[in-house]
Amino acid sequence: MSFIEDTLIDTQPTIGITYGEETIPQLNLFNTPSYLSGAAAMSLLRFSRHTFEKCVEYGHIRKLVLANKTVYDKAELEKFMTTSTYQSIFEGTVDERNPLNDLTGKEWIPETKSYFFQKGLGKDHPAAQIERLHPAPFSFQDIEKLVLFFTKKGMLVLDPFGGVGSTAKACETTGRHCISIELQKKYHDLSIKRLETEVGEGTSKHHKFINADTCNTLPGMESNSIDFVVTSPPYWGILHKQDQKVLKDRVANNLDTKYSDDDKDLGNVADYNEFLDILCQKVFMECARLLRFGKYMAIIVSDFRDKGDFISFHSDLISRLNKQQIVGGGVLALQGTKILIQNHKSIHPYGYPFSYVENIHHQYVLIFKKK
Repeated sequence: MSFIEDTLIDTQPTIGITYGEETIPQLNLFNTPSYLSGAAAMSLLRFSRHTFEKCVEYGHIRKLVLANKTVYDKAELEKFMTTSTYQSIFEGTVDERNPLNDLTGKEWIPETKSYFFQKGLGKDHPAAQIERLHPAPFSFQDIEKLVLFFTKKGMLVLDPFGGVGSTAKACETTGRHCISIELQKKYHDLSIKRLETEVGEGTSKHHKFINADTCNTLPGMESNSIDFVVTSPPYWGILHKQDQKVLKDRVANNLDTKYSDDDKDLGNVADYNEFLDILCQKVFMECARLLRFGKYMAIIVSDFRDKGDFISFHSDLISRLNKQQIVGGGVLALQGTKILIQNHKSIHPYGYPFSYVENIHHQYVLIFKKK
């Protein structure tokens, strides 16, 4: 109910209305359009109080004073909502000083939260069947969020552990270009097939798929040529374990449970410290060399258990990579971590009823910047 409707009983049929300092006398209330209070006007426009007050200050919205009450002409507000000015204010604009992405301020701010929920198509979705063939797939929709924040359209993204092309698919759906390096030909071929079947014929040609050992490939690539690095590396030998979850979800469905038996596969390195040395020095510090200055690297990892020991994989990576000098100039600096919440995962009775053993339902996104 409007202010006018609220006060008709106690108000004379004619009354003066003030537009700023100007008063228009003897306006017949029964012949005027409806008016809204400030709160109702903000609700109609879907503006915050700050945005609403700025629009009034800049003259986009006209303030009226009726019977010593501030009101707003509903018809004028509805007309304002059809303008490009309103659309620009409501949807936000990309700051011309923003070199990082194509997000408006309204889109940018929520993405700075230190967590987000994993999003996937679901294992029965037609477009998730190729993804499921990989023993450790990553949702392209989660990669999309990172790609959208850390790049602009047309920029170049590198994934040194390409898998079945989740990063390439995320780049294709958002208008970026991808270099995807994958050791195993099976997954290399599947990543190309995935784009061709799930996105569209010919889309794989927009990206570069390299079937090779990433440790041998990265040194031959040009320094300062990549706009964003995003990847989920092997979690040491975690895939060699066949717990009840693996037996139920993958062995029972005749799906791969490990990457390969290849000696070049980092998932097959026996010693954890040797694994970390190779991963950090031959992969991530090389990726840092390839990054342009001021650009970012996002590494998605999870902690895990090994023979009863809890391995804090994410903190081991941070301690080895943070503030490291980059060959050719610059420093790799940790900017923050995001928690990727996997709320959909099943709970298993690990440790019950003898000891505490976590169901790990989150991953870490380690965000580094080349400074």
